[in-house]
Amino acid sequence: MASRSILTKILTLGLSVLLSSDGKQKSQKGGSPRSAASPATGARRDGAGRAGGTETIEVDPRSVTDLLLEYAPRHDDAPDAGEIVWTWVPYVENDGRGKDRPVLVIARHTADRVYAVKLTSKNKQGRDDRLGIGSGPWDSQGRPSWIDTDQLYSVHHDGMRREASALDLDRFTRVASVLQAHFGWKTR
Repeated sequence: MASRSILTKILTLGLSVLLSSDGKQKSQKGGSPRSAASPATGARRDGAGRAGGTETIEVDPRSVTDLLLEYAPRHDDAPDAGEIVWTWVPYVENDGRGKDRPVLVIARHTADRVYAVKLTSKNKQGRDDRLGIGSGPWDSQGRPSWIDTDQLYSVHHDGMRREASALDLDRFTRVASVLQAHFGWKTR
């Protein structure tokens, strides 16, 4: 366990050096504390989801008004709407830490990015920002999963670790309905 932690720190440090042109933490002028750059990747995060690299970035879902929810999974090694893919997701503290986790792709963001919501295997009682979707092939242990409906991410195609599986249309429709009701996003 200790050797895995050390390996994770070494990989994070190495990734920091590779992704940052000068190896130093970058920052963005203005904005909220979430606008600060991640020490591990130099990733810029802001409300509109702008970033200078291929890292997965958190986006303020309330700032996205033109999102078009769609279901178009294709097994083609690219993140498509309706698919669950794995990517490195930063922790909310934006301190360089995060974890490799599954996310559900819900829409196109740009030509090389998609919008996604994260999955979790932990349902915290009393929270209304979680939607249960059951279990599926995205989790090797077969645990039930929940969608965190209050956190939105922009995932670059090159930041995707692997495609896990497509979510079936019925479950995707339930997720889309909750997101549409909460944020006013449209469906295709």
